[in-house]
Amino acid sequence: MGGKKSKSAVDDDTTQSGRKSAAQDENLPTVERIRKHTTTHFGYKVLSLARRGLTDAPEELWEITELQKVNLSLNALRSVPPSLGSLQNLVVLNLWGNQLTSLPPEIGRLRNLKVLFAYRNRLNDVPEELGSCTKLEVLSLASNQLTSLPASLSSLAGLKKLNLSHNLIAHIPGCVYSMKSLVFLQLACNRLENIADQIQALADLKILIVEGNCIHSLPKMLCRLTKLELLNVDFNDIQSVPEEMHRLRRLEKLACHPLDKGLHIRHNPLLKPIKEVLDGGLQALYSYLKTT
Repeated sequence: MGGKKSKSAVDDDTTQSGRKSAAQDENLPTVERIRKHTTTHFGYKVLSLARRGLTDAPEELWEITELQKVNLSLNALRSVPPSLGSLQNLVVLNLWGNQLTSLPPEIGRLRNLKVLFAYRNRLNDVPEELGSCTKLEVLSLASNQLTSLPASLSSLAGLKKLNLSHNLIAHIPGCVYSMKSLVFLQLACNRLENIADQIQALADLKILIVEGNCIHSLPKMLCRLTKLELLNVDFNDIQSVPEEMHRLRRLEKLACHPLDKGLHIRHNPLLKPIKEVLDGGLQALYSYLKTT
């Protein structure tokens, strides 16, 4: 009669099975071994090679053209090869937390790309060809060494979220004012001294963060962005505010916590009487501005 296997026998079987599987993996071509690590998540073909200590991405990766989401974050990549352009089904590309000094021009071939995370790298510039990725909705280039963006990015008319914080930007790149679908614009901790009147073009903007710059004044045209729910100008050089600011009715309070909606205007050399009026809260400021 067949009896139950002992625990040691089961463990032996499991070990042998594991060895057999590993041996089978070794016999597979490298591209097939990588393909075995892909998963399907919410209908997308996904491959994550994050936190692997990679200095170069496996060459075979670029042969898996069915991939739609690729995560190469938190490695030590110094470059991405032109072969990236072969992944034309990519929807999400995650490259943050590497040592990239540039992105390949071939990134412009990723015409289905919607999300690109390339923050916390060493990028000095962005290829003009990125403007060909016209389906982009989210672009984060924060914590790099950028001084501007190419004019070609004006074509990113569907971009909704743009993060350029912690760079070396002295003027908001002109192409940004053409990104008419933006609802979120993050430019904290750069070298901005002003905000151009063209900011009024971003009529759908709900969140604008420019804290930690050297901005001296806010333009009147900013007050046409009546959908603004969060405006953060903390830690600048602002002495006064435009009289028209009372039009920004969706800024409902003076905010302190970074995630709070409202107006963040702490740590600025505000002059009298604005400084005193603000002690009464945002509505007191609006009432004052409407009567001046």
